[in-house]
Amino acid sequence: MAKLTKKRKAAAEKLEADKLYPLNEAMGLVKEVNTANFNASVDVHIRLGVDPRKADHALRGTVTLPHGTGKVKRVVVFCTEDKVEEALAAGADYAGLDELVTKISGGWFEFDVAIAQPNVMAKVGRIGRALGPRGLMPNPKTGTVTPNIAAAVADVKGGKIAFRVDKTGIIHSSIGRVQFTAEQLKDNANELLTTIQKMKPSSAKGTYFKSIVAASTMSPGVKIDPRNYR
Repeated sequence: MAKLTKKRKAAAEKLEADKLYPLNEAMGLVKEVNTANFNASVDVHIRLGVDPRKADHALRGTVTLPHGTGKVKRVVVFCTEDKVEEALAAGADYAGLDELVTKISGGWFEFDVAIAQPNVMAKVGRIGRALGPRGLMPNPKTGTVTPNIAAAVADVKGGKIAFRVDKTGIIHSSIGRVQFTAEQLKDNANELLTTIQKMKPSSAKGTYFKSIVAASTMSPGVKIDPRNYR
């Protein structure tokens, strides 16, 4: 077992092992116990009482965080030639079709979000095996397959993120950076949790939010009381 550094040990001592913290207090603690020497990402890990093997339990969606994620996302848009200028004007970092498909086929992945027009998805599908495992495949459910390219790009640049439950029933999502204020982190976390609460499948029985943990990169996790996140 790896030995804790003095800094990590001191941070862990600030937390009560079995305590579930209210959301506002938890966000302050996440900042306080941060051990990274850079503007680390703050993530939440939400274990849900769902069975992802069931179609209606395989939750995925989007949410616009009030304060964004603190990260400038690189956006690529797959579109016809007549839409390239519109996509770039809206803030896309790359736009086009055949050339982008060829570059990605060759191993280029210098982007964080991919958006596509519906009428070019046949060509985008050819690189689905490359995009899919990286979570980059455009999907109508997340608003990344749309005829309204400009609006989709603006949403992503403005703080819209996608999330999905994994095969173990957990949603992992960034809610900001450690340099955010505790209030900003709380607002972002609350927006995400409220959105997920509204998506609760009618067939899900028992406790829905089984556990919620927030942590910055390489730092101890802070347990959040699922009953007191608002």
